[in-house]
Amino acid sequence: MKKPRRATAAKAKKGRKASGRRTKTAPKRAAAAPRRRAPAVRAAKETSKDSKATIRGLRTKLTQALRRVAELEAAADTDFLLDIPNRRGFERELQRAIAYMKRYRASGALIVLDVDRLKPINDSFGHGAGDEVLKAIAATLTRQIRASDVVGRLGGDEFALLLWNLSETDAKAKAVIFEQAIDDLSFVFRGQQVSAGASAGVAPLGAQSDAVRALEEADAAMYVRKAHRRHEPRNQACQQLT
Repeated sequence: MKKPRRATAAKAKKGRKASGRRTKTAPKRAAAAPRRRAPAVRAAKETSKDSKATIRGLRTKLTQALRRVAELEAAADTDFLLDIPNRRGFERELQRAIAYMKRYRASGALIVLDVDRLKPINDSFGHGAGDEVLKAIAATLTRQIRASDVVGRLGGDEFALLLWNLSETDAKAKAVIFEQAIDDLSFVFRGQQVSAGASAGVAPLGAQSDAVRALEEADAAMYVRKAHRRHEPRNQACQQLT
């Protein structure tokens, strides 16, 4: 009966030795694992670099696109011939000005100015001559205003001026100065001396103003002024010449 016990003890001893061998080899397998992950780490770093380069490229393209959008918006608000705000650009400036006046109780004036006798000049000497007249008038108006004021072209032969901190009385006096400055311009086309002239209407601006109504009011005043100027001796003589 004792022999089986010895055999059982021997088997248990062999089992403990085998278990010990398995335990000793385990750390070697764990140590080898990081070497297998090294290529994956390098690949991840390279992917990260590529992603950063892609992001930088996209940011550069976005900056360029935003700059181009700003250029196109500016071009959309500018008269290509005279390099001053067109109707869209001027109306935007007018709306901003009125919003400022409403908030800070400021004031100003709007002047709408229509060029006299531009159509006869175009008909007699061509649209190139009319363009030269418009350029000269735009330059004259720009010289007559302050840096804070705005002059724009509403379209065709019609201009508009936004003047800050000016009473209606002072604005009407300023409108007469604009008319006189344009009346004094002289042009020579095909050996013939020609003058254009202009008629201006005024609308006061303040906290209660509306951009659309202000333009309508100034435009109506301009037509009244134009009808009145037709009866002035100098303008009657100019009309006969053209």
